[in-house]
Amino acid sequence: MKTRRRAELYGLLAEFDGPQGLLDAARAAREAGYRCMEAYTPFPVEEISEVIGARRLWIPLIVLVGGVCGGLGGFFMEYYASALHYPLNIGGRPLWSWPAWIPITFELTVLVAALSGALGMLAINGLPQPYHPVFNVERFKLATQNRFFLCIEAADPKFDRDVTRDFLTGLQPREVFDVKD
Repeated sequence: MKTRRRAELYGLLAEFDGPQGLLDAARAAREAGYRCMEAYTPFPVEEISEVIGARRLWIPLIVLVGGVCGGLGGFFMEYYASALHYPLNIGGRPLWSWPAWIPITFELTVLVAALSGALGMLAINGLPQPYHPVFNVERFKLATQNRFFLCIEAADPKFDRDVTRDFLTGLQPREVFDVKD
């Protein structure tokens, strides 16, 4: 006899017609004490990340560290090759001829900083992510066309299914959906 696993609730998803309705709902949810929420929009909405309390961005620090490591790596690679491993005295130039190493150092700084930024962004955003529980909601496909969604996650300490559903319904959405995990 097979036992059927009951699908766990990931959260509640409210659908809105426009960006202003989503912003107002996100502000109301923030004021009501909800902290674990996410907004989905078909185009960037400028204020939404501040309203939902987006996490601090680590990308600038990752790019800086990558750039410094790339620059130092390029510089010391040139130093090792020219002065330590294969020293050649050509035309009386010194082995420690650092001005000649500036182009390689610069190029490796830019290359490693850009790669660090791209890979760091992917890691922080949890990408690639071929599956997310909100994909289980049929109408969520409209998030890339003309609808705006606010999801309050069940992981939120204040989350209670009935209370949160009543709260979201009071914000005048088109509809509120259960998001199964």
